[in-house]
Amino acid sequence: MTLKERINEDMKTAMRARESARLAAIRLLLAAIKQKEVDERVTLDDAAVIAVIDKMLKQRRDSITQYRAAARDDLADAEQFEADLLATYLPAGLTEQEIDVAIAAAVAETGAAAAGDMGRVMTVLKAKIAGRCDMAEVSRKVKAKLAGH
Repeated sequence: MTLKERINEDMKTAMRARESARLAAIRLLLAAIKQKEVDERVTLDDAAVIAVIDKMLKQRRDSITQYRAAARDDLADAEQFEADLLATYLPAGLTEQEIDVAIAAAVAETGAAAAGDMGRVMTVLKAKIAGRCDMAEVSRKVKAKLAGH
């Protein structure tokens, strides 16, 4: 079963169970997936669906931060619910050691030697580990590694 099929099945389950908050969040995800498919005129595979989910998660995290700063805990809680639901569709996260190994392999693969090579390294890493860790943190680690190279 593809990830998109799993999400569709979860939507049907939420409908039957009359879980309106869960249903709304899943429908929002499916709408984002459909929008991406229409925009690019393709059918998304699991990796592309994970990229959509990752983008939505980042948006939720940003919103949560802003809502908490504005003392709007009700809105922050709603965003947190959606973020938690979206996170269930991502593959298992990577440990710090696994991220470090992936960075070292990408640096070796691209022959990166300076901060100017960061784009090439990040392109390789995105293809391999996107959706399994926070790419902003990975970016910081790559920058530090290339600076110390």
